[in-house]
Amino acid sequence: RLCTCKCCMAATGTSLVVVFAVVFSLYLVNGGPLHASCTIDWGFSQNCSSVNASLIKQISKWNTSDNCKNGGEKCLYKFVSASKTELTATHTTPKAGYVDVLSFTFTDSQTPPTKCRVKAHSTSETWYAHLDFSTNYCNLRNLAEGAGLTKLPNFKEQTSDKICT
Repeated sequence: RLCTCKCCMAATGTSLVVVFAVVFSLYLVNGGPLHASCTIDWGFSQNCSSVNASLIKQISKWNTSDNCKNGGEKCLYKFVSASKTELTATHTTPKAGYVDVLSFTFTDSQTPPTKCRVKAHSTSETWYAHLDFSTNYCNLRNLAEGAGLTKLPNFKEQTSDKICT
């Protein structure tokens, strides 16, 4: 049964204000996004089609729970879609089963030695997730490392704690 008295409605309104204040305070203290996510800018001296194909291949290698057995996160990736300029996938965390959405946007670069720029983004599907202890960063970085892309000549990465929770 719903309470309709003015006292109950005032308490509910006050509770909502307190929740909003706490969330906003976390944003101010952390200085980052209000939702668990990460964005990384990568630069590669390889063409974008090669980088895209390498990421897709790695996603398919890590699509089972095989690499999760010893507590690892290099597993449970799922290919969603790809085009010449975009790639979408998901990653499910092995212990809690949370799903993160990964997107990669590929842009040809006109600034040698970089031939391809990639904006990689990972965000939690869980609406209430705020801090994820770098899970979204690792979702992206693990794929790039697994595909061997981080060891290629002239690899560049740019991100910060302000844009990754």
